[in-house]
Amino acid sequence: MGSRNVGIRDVARAAGVSATTVSHVLNDAPYARVSPETREKVKSTAVRLGYGPNRLARALRSRKSGVLGLVSEDVATTPHAGRIILGADEAARARGYTLMIINTAGSADHGSREADVESLLERQVDGILYATMYHRYLQAPANLGKVPSVLVDAVTADDSFPAVVPDECGGAAAAVEALLAAGHTRIGFINNTEDVPSTVRRLQGFRDTLTRAGLDGSSAPVEPASSDAAGGYAAARRMLGSGHPPSGLFCYNDRMAMGAYRAAAELGLSIPGDLSVVGFDDQELIAASLHPGLSTVALPHYEMGAWAADRLIDAIEADAMEAESGEAPRTGAGARGGTSGPVLLGCPLVTRGSVAAPPERP
Repeated sequence: MGSRNVGIRDVARAAGVSATTVSHVLNDAPYARVSPETREKVKSTAVRLGYGPNRLARALRSRKSGVLGLVSEDVATTPHAGRIILGADEAARARGYTLMIINTAGSADHGSREADVESLLERQVDGILYATMYHRYLQAPANLGKVPSVLVDAVTADDSFPAVVPDECGGAAAAVEALLAAGHTRIGFINNTEDVPSTVRRLQGFRDTLTRAGLDGSSAPVEPASSDAAGGYAAARRMLGSGHPPSGLFCYNDRMAMGAYRAAAELGLSIPGDLSVVGFDDQELIAASLHPGLSTVALPHYEMGAWAADRLIDAIEADAMEAESGEAPRTGAGARGGTSGPVLLGCPLVTRGSVAAPPERP
């Protein structure tokens, strides 16, 4: 095979690895997790086929701007979700890129979102990150597919773009396991009413974890309410005022947990002496300020931003190398699609002071 016609995908096929791995090896990327054996195999295959570092360097120089665009649906104005931007910015800088941010309202109509994407395209960004304030389904703007793009905390119905989201089920499991480990067997869940992935998957994680522990997860008490302090308060009053109240509460988010604290106080219940509570989100302004501090599950905002930026740059650089070698780059509608679903990042438990052994029943 003549070197003039060899592309990155030829090297990847011959070495039995992905095009991204070839890019990482030939670019000596310090962040790449590639075994020495695979690294040597890729390099020897590239030499055998005549695909060398000079071609890689020319391809990377062909980038239009070295700038990544980020459309932020309210993320930039939300303190805890703002760590998505920090993670993306630091990952981009580490690889020689600059981040350009446009903040838009989550309530913006589809035309406004397309206009935001178009504004970034007019500035010749090499790729776009599209981040939402909370995990939800997204109708992607039609022009998002004009350059490599990655979704952060959002998914499309057809998985047409790479996406990274929190492991909602795993996070719920961590919360329930903390209550189980403390000795609780009567555990209730105060859930959200909105039809979003987190509502469904946190409930699934709650029920599945109880079932794995030998309890009846299907009949465990669940009270849906609006996902704010008022909703958490009302749901907790209903649940704690029942004939057989739980000794442990898992709340959909920290704001609802704050409402549950108020309900417990009004009912004369101490936390964690009479009632243990675990939240979700780790909004530090809430979780660390409550007394006692709220044990809660953290959302991996920083990690999602960093993963998405790295994934986007991989796609940009793979396209650049394919274009330089005469191959048709995969940029365009569906080019980054056909994925097997979003990447799930773990949601760790942050332990504070709101969980203890259940009180002894008379």
